[in-house]
Amino acid sequence: MADLLRLENVSKVYSRGLLHAQSNVALSDFSLTLREDEPTILTVAGESGSGKTTLAMLLLGFTQPTTGRIIYRGRDISTLRGADKMAYRREVQAVFQDPFAVFNPFYTVDHLLTVPIQRFKLAKSKADARAKMEEALTAVGLRPEDILGRFPHQLSGGQRQRINVARALLLKPKLLIADEPVSMVDASLRATILETLRNLQRDHGVSIIYITHDLTTAYHIAKSIIVLYRGSVMEAGDVDTVIKDPQHPYTQLLVDSIPWPNLDQRWGAQPIKAREAGGGGSGCRFRSRCPQAMDICATEPPLFEISPTHTASCFLHHKQPEVAMERLSQLLPA
Repeated sequence: MADLLRLENVSKVYSRGLLHAQSNVALSDFSLTLREDEPTILTVAGESGSGKTTLAMLLLGFTQPTTGRIIYRGRDISTLRGADKMAYRREVQAVFQDPFAVFNPFYTVDHLLTVPIQRFKLAKSKADARAKMEEALTAVGLRPEDILGRFPHQLSGGQRQRINVARALLLKPKLLIADEPVSMVDASLRATILETLRNLQRDHGVSIIYITHDLTTAYHIAKSIIVLYRGSVMEAGDVDTVIKDPQHPYTQLLVDSIPWPNLDQRWGAQPIKAREAGGGGSGCRFRSRCPQAMDICATEPPLFEISPTHTASCFLHHKQPEVAMERLSQLLPA
């Protein structure tokens, strides 16, 4: 079958100022392919400012790439108009970080679910609309009789976030962009929401791009992972391999920052240099903070294939074969 989504050398540069214009590269030469017949969960991880949310905004069509193309089912999304654009809006949905922000406090939950049904003409009658809402709520582990008719402030953060997932599910999407979906809910509810997302992928054939700074949740939900830093891919591959045996100094720093439930294990064994303001110049974007930086790092490193399901952009692995960015998706388990 054809590709569901394909990003071809996508970059996003933000500029500010007139006389002394400054540029900030939010995403650099990023390529990715998702197959329609192989729904998967892919994690995009990195600290704040790494380009994760920029990637989400590009995929949702909220902003346009500076260079490169985003192809959805064979069509450049920047060229979509009319019915084609509406179809894209329906098939590519999002769940954002704040489970309260999407709710209007003056309306009941029913309103949030009714709007997409009416906008995309998904129901033939009020009874049909009600049935679809109940079906979507049940699919995310909520009891419709406990949810419908209530106001947002009467629900917990976990319930509100699962309602957001239900709203997306109503539209029968092909792709779900989950941008930090559990970072603002209690730890006790995170497992429930993550399980809901996994069920969407398994039972409904929805591919999910899971965006997070939290490697612990990434490890539990995803099959593959891409680690970004300042808009560039640092490491990618099978999530189990990347997190258990990270090969890039930046990924090692991220893993080392995880607070383990072991009082005898030192937290943050590696020194963490402060992130510099401004661009960071040429070469490896992590060079100024890297404890293993070398002279050659003044040149931008390519991706090196460490194993058939693992790649890292670091000259520490210069003896390994290089991998073109266009082949990155081939190293990610489906």
